[in-house]
Amino acid sequence: MTKIFRFGVIGCGLMGREFASAAARWLHLADMKARPEITAVCDTNPTLLDWFRDNVPTVRQFTADYKELLANPEVDAVYCAVPHVLHQQFYVDILKAGKHLLGEKPFGMDAAQNREIMAVLAEHPELLVRCSSEMLFFPGAQKVIALAESGEMGDILEVEAGFLHSSDIDRQKPINWKRVADINGEYGCMGDLGMHVLHVPLRLGWRPQTLHAQLIKKVTERPDGKGGMLPCTTWDNATISSRVRTGDQDFPMVLKTWRIAPGESNTWYIRVLGMRKSAFFSTKTPRQWQWMDYNGGAQAWSTEDIGYGSLFPTITGKIFEFGFTDAIQQMWAAFVDELAGGNANGFGCATPAEAQAHHAILTAALKSGRENVVVPVNYEGADA
Repeated sequence: MTKIFRFGVIGCGLMGREFASAAARWLHLADMKARPEITAVCDTNPTLLDWFRDNVPTVRQFTADYKELLANPEVDAVYCAVPHVLHQQFYVDILKAGKHLLGEKPFGMDAAQNREIMAVLAEHPELLVRCSSEMLFFPGAQKVIALAESGEMGDILEVEAGFLHSSDIDRQKPINWKRVADINGEYGCMGDLGMHVLHVPLRLGWRPQTLHAQLIKKVTERPDGKGGMLPCTTWDNATISSRVRTGDQDFPMVLKTWRIAPGESNTWYIRVLGMRKSAFFSTKTPRQWQWMDYNGGAQAWSTEDIGYGSLFPTITGKIFEFGFTDAIQQMWAAFVDELAGGNANGFGCATPAEAQAHHAILTAALKSGRENVVVPVNYEGADA
């Protein structure tokens, strides 16, 4: 019999609705041990609660007070998607209430808030806690990761990973909370996009030891939606040049989190160049990945159409395309599989330790960008 985990959703905006969609399509997945059922939702916007009333019949609790949701014994686990400034308070309260948690990045507005979350998490080892980062669940990304893990690439020459948006190139786009440092955090674009960019490197053990960051703020004010203008206090773009040294590797790694990237929509990518093999994947061409072998002869990239070869099998034929909503569902499948005692088919969601390590990197990048200096990365406590 399929086990049911009852979920509460705190934050019913864009990503809360994406989770509801993924749960509603759970029959799309094949041979799952468990499934989610959304039983409670919380948001201060009544219109968003109405969306769940209209579309998710399993919900029995609608509230504007997240503590009421946490007191609900019919909630086993929580998905929390709230502005960064609320992460520490909400995540800590979720853990103290004894609920499993899939939280959003950056898992605390800054490193200090993240440490507070991690301290409470250490008191609750019985809870499964993960950080949302769905892009790695594209089949092409999985191909690159598998090749990197194989050791067949030889000496690595360089790694580049990035997440590129273009919506902020429009100076007339109204301001939102992600442009306000008091709510988004001083990281700016790095806080919102950095976990996506760092998830693969951290999972592969590629931790920057030192880095130099170029932080860019091109749009200094935006319309407030009322006829006036308000200051933008967060960074638009960040390019981090780092050095990775592991037991047998020493190579540069470039990390890009850009909200002003001309010509891009929502592009995540990773490129790994090695002396024997290289690999590349971008969500811009989601059904393909590329690799190159070098054996002393000609150098030529090979491109494979991989179709729908997802981590968790589905009813979709292998020949068809994979997209963002599929990646969201695959991430949720990994989380629910772990809740049921599985191993997420060998690739779980981002861990709290990985989120903490990414805070160490972003904290160093913030100092580097402000002072224009090379900064060592301090990972103290990031292996908890």
